[in-house]
Amino acid sequence: MGNNNITKKDVLKIAKEKDVKFIRLWFADITGQMKGFAITREELENALEDGMGFDGSSIKGFARIDESDMIAMPDPSTFTILPYRPKEKAVAGMLCDILNPDRTPYQGDSRYILKKVLDKAKSKGFEFYIGPELEFFIFKDEKSTQILDEGGYFDITTLDAGNEVRREIILTLEQMGVDVEYSHHEVAPSQHEIDLRYTNAASMADIVMLYRMVVKEIAMKNGLYATFMPKPIFGQNGSGMHTHQSLFRGDKNAFFDPKDKYHLSGEGKSYIAGILKHSREITLICNQWVNSYKRLVPGYEAPVYICWARRNRSALVRVPMYKPGKEKATRIEFRSPDPACNPYLAFACMLAAGLKGMEDNYQLAEALERDVYHLSLEEMKELGVECLPGSLIEAIEIAENSALLREILGEHIFNNLIMAKRIEWDEYRKRVHEYEIQTYLPVL
Repeated sequence: MGNNNITKKDVLKIAKEKDVKFIRLWFADITGQMKGFAITREELENALEDGMGFDGSSIKGFARIDESDMIAMPDPSTFTILPYRPKEKAVAGMLCDILNPDRTPYQGDSRYILKKVLDKAKSKGFEFYIGPELEFFIFKDEKSTQILDEGGYFDITTLDAGNEVRREIILTLEQMGVDVEYSHHEVAPSQHEIDLRYTNAASMADIVMLYRMVVKEIAMKNGLYATFMPKPIFGQNGSGMHTHQSLFRGDKNAFFDPKDKYHLSGEGKSYIAGILKHSREITLICNQWVNSYKRLVPGYEAPVYICWARRNRSALVRVPMYKPGKEKATRIEFRSPDPACNPYLAFACMLAAGLKGMEDNYQLAEALERDVYHLSLEEMKELGVECLPGSLIEAIEIAENSALLREILGEHIFNNLIMAKRIEWDEYRKRVHEYEIQTYLPVL
């Protein structure tokens, strides 16, 4: 996956050798939902050469009805065979760039937005590396949150269907060329985590899209349902996507400084300061659903306070402790994103915020090695600790006024995403929820 050495000719050869009959062409809408359609092998050569036309007017955040013609251009480097489909008349897939009819990049393609920010980093001599930790739940079906186990963090004694599904997911991903670092049962019942091995951000965003699809399809194959919903169960930890990241100049980690007490370079500190300063603006991208803000509350391991630390996991940004001889592992961990985000836009926003800090030489405050959840309002004010948005509408209103976010996303995605999220908030706001029925109906 993400092998730039694979050519169009290689794809045609592999498809023939492996008896591939159907090829899925995938892309993301602006919310990061996987979209796509299938072609037969007879159409593959033409698709690789000219792309495949489709109607973009029905895809969220894409074209209006009067400018609906789009082209899905497959990226050969993402070609993969789906090992959980039959070997005879096999099924493969590729992620696509979305083009306008005149072959120019489509401004509504989130994959293109990430590429633009990565090009900016490259022009400064940097390569951006990402290692996300995606958590998810496995339930009995999609209609309820009926758990499969009562397991907790790192439990190994719970031999249940969920653990078996997790094992099958990992084996499937590895067959597809996706490197998995490790996996385990998470804190909540029926909650799991599979961590992906660090790689460049362009490849990782594609991998996240593929990972989420594979998790869901393997669960479905086993008669179960996997969800990346940020907070499906009240009173239990939600699912996050803690995102480890670093910048490299060639083979040198730009975040590492052997003389600093934190082993962090000036550039690394300014990068963290950029993430912290702009975290409220990019929260709408990293936590884009009404449900995301049920996770972003104190007390459930989800960070809501804007500060950084080394050991303190209540902080928004954590810098894992340096191990001698492991300079390349120096990185930061941004802990607020959830796994239901659009990875292309989320990674683009993290990088752009960090680069802004470096460009303008933002100064980083001292690390806060205290449990921020137990700070009083007076202590928070004294320390200058702010909070992330507490609801989708608050995140929308902060995002609307962000010049940086508008610059990152471009007018098309910025305006369409704000509009889509306002519609989502209005729909949620108008509904009468179970809490209201249980709390108010008996007494009012």
